[in-house]
Amino acid sequence: MTERETRKPRLYRSLRRAGWARRWLAGLLLSLLPLLAWAGEDPEGLMFREGDQWVASLAMDTSVHMQVHGLMAEVSVRQTYRNDSSQWREGRYLLPLPENAAVGALTLRIGERLVEGEIREKQDAKAVYEAAAAAGQRASLVSQNRPNLFQTAVANIGPGEEVEIEVRYWQPVAYRDGVFSLGLPLTLTPRYLPDASPDASYAMHATSLVAPEALPAAAASVDGGVAAGPTVALVADIDAGLPLQRIESPTHAVTVFGHAGRHRVELSNLVEASDRDFVLEWEPVPSKAPRSAVFLDRVAGEDYALLMLVPPTLPTAPLPRELILVIDNSGSMSGASMAQAIEAADRALARLRPGDRFNVIRFDDDFDLLFADAVPAEPGNVARARAFVRSLRAEGGTEMLPALVAAFAGHAPQGYLRQVVLATDAAIGNEDQLLRLIESGRGKSRLFPVGIGSAPNDHFLRKAAELGRGTGVVVRDVNEVAEKMDGLLARLDRPAMRDIQVDWPGVTEAYPARIPDLYQGEAVQVVARLDRVDGIATVRGLAPQPWSRRLALVSEKSVPAPGVARLWGRARIDALEDELRRGGDIESLRPAIVDVALRHGLVSSYTSLVAVDKTPARPADEMLASTRLANATPAGSLAFAQGSTGWMRDLFLAAVLLLGSLLLLRVRT
Repeated sequence: MTERETRKPRLYRSLRRAGWARRWLAGLLLSLLPLLAWAGEDPEGLMFREGDQWVASLAMDTSVHMQVHGLMAEVSVRQTYRNDSSQWREGRYLLPLPENAAVGALTLRIGERLVEGEIREKQDAKAVYEAAAAAGQRASLVSQNRPNLFQTAVANIGPGEEVEIEVRYWQPVAYRDGVFSLGLPLTLTPRYLPDASPDASYAMHATSLVAPEALPAAAASVDGGVAAGPTVALVADIDAGLPLQRIESPTHAVTVFGHAGRHRVELSNLVEASDRDFVLEWEPVPSKAPRSAVFLDRVAGEDYALLMLVPPTLPTAPLPRELILVIDNSGSMSGASMAQAIEAADRALARLRPGDRFNVIRFDDDFDLLFADAVPAEPGNVARARAFVRSLRAEGGTEMLPALVAAFAGHAPQGYLRQVVLATDAAIGNEDQLLRLIESGRGKSRLFPVGIGSAPNDHFLRKAAELGRGTGVVVRDVNEVAEKMDGLLARLDRPAMRDIQVDWPGVTEAYPARIPDLYQGEAVQVVARLDRVDGIATVRGLAPQPWSRRLALVSEKSVPAPGVARLWGRARIDALEDELRRGGDIESLRPAIVDVALRHGLVSSYTSLVAVDKTPARPADEMLASTRLANATPAGSLAFAQGSTGWMRDLFLAAVLLLGSLLLLRVRT
């Protein structure tokens, strides 16, 4: 493969031609935007006030290096904090990472000195960091807010200094429809946390659940002002181990170098705004596409394996479906996300077959069912539903729970399979509550999440599909809707395998413990801790007839892959946290999570990474100020969507809009 460039068109909105009054009004509104940003009661940014002036405070550059070997990726994220102020500063940042990332290394760099981080219980690590910060020592802390959201903190950056931290994590590569893919979230959609549910059966159990910090999870900042959003530079080295016919990014413009199975991928623009997820895809030459693979790792005398297998998809006659479309039209969906959700739902409605049944549910602060019950997919009903979907507007909060309860209520008629398609950015803070409902309250329904927008909540989407015994897809651009939705809806009719089990030699602890059903083009991926690696693993299931495949754990297809042990540790922690969510005994589960995290050096709900430079740097008579660096507003969303601004900012925005309306009325008269 020679050097080439791939591009992903961005969605832009152009202003229509306007008279002088409208142009003048647009200029006025643009000039007031900085005031709107300043007016919030929770200021954030890279400026702070000295006397009567706003001056430079703290800046951060991010660079990412991905190293891919087969189905394993090791990723380093480097954050360089630069203090341009005359004060000693602390920087804090919410760091989105893949929801299945095994975060296990931290390095603090001050000039030529390197300080390696160590894993400790969360409260101990926090105490060590705070003590070091108070003593004037340079220190860094990486803690978990949610499985796909971490917080980094760096203390005692001197005036004019740069301090770098490097966070490393390991991640499995996804494989579907013959295409490998790797994703990295670069920002987050502000989360909505509903009031406590009146339904006690789905209420939060404070004694059994790990309560994440409120978002954004940062110390109160003394800073305010306006600054450009954070940026990222990214390089990926891919050793696929087989010839590839294409490498591209559906989200960013990239340039590809290399040939055969080894390639380097760089951002074509070198530096990009951190306003949307990065996704990289590579496809092998068809004749070389893998059907199975085994990756092995040995750590502290224990053996670990990652197994991948693509089962055949046998033709089956599709059952009549009862399709329940659940559409999120809350405020966080404002902008391009709402357009994508509407197009996705419209595509699903257009593909209904004669004999199907369907209904549509939309939700924000409350929810509505289009029909009292599912109706036949007759032309009149479908036309009414498509008009209803087209009329939706984004506003209000994200009260997803009542809408899902309504979607799962009752039963489909005999002979019908109920399929619930949920279109959402999943900008919610009550993930555990919703996942508990999906696991215990869906009945015989299957749930198929459709992630919407440039920065959806991938942790919730993956877990919702797993617990809902469905599969999911992410739509990041209106131009992708037809392809992505057609692929998803085709999968609904073609389950590949169910009741999947893997028989390992000897005693084994494997995850996921219950392998989800597979749909067309999907692969079995299981990670296991083994007491022996010599032997045969047998994968079996129903497809729809009994099917099995034997794989030798040690063969010419086996590949050494450092990092598999950490993936097993992350999967083990995920399974234990699932038990907590189900109401398991925290007194026994918490120590088990801590034990796995400490043995594998992983950040978790109860463990953090901390690094401290022993030499004090800040003079005792100098104060330490804190800056929270703001995450970028997701591309295509409206910065002032409900739920993402404070009341003062909302009030100021309302005043500006009122002024604009009065001016337009005056021009017309």
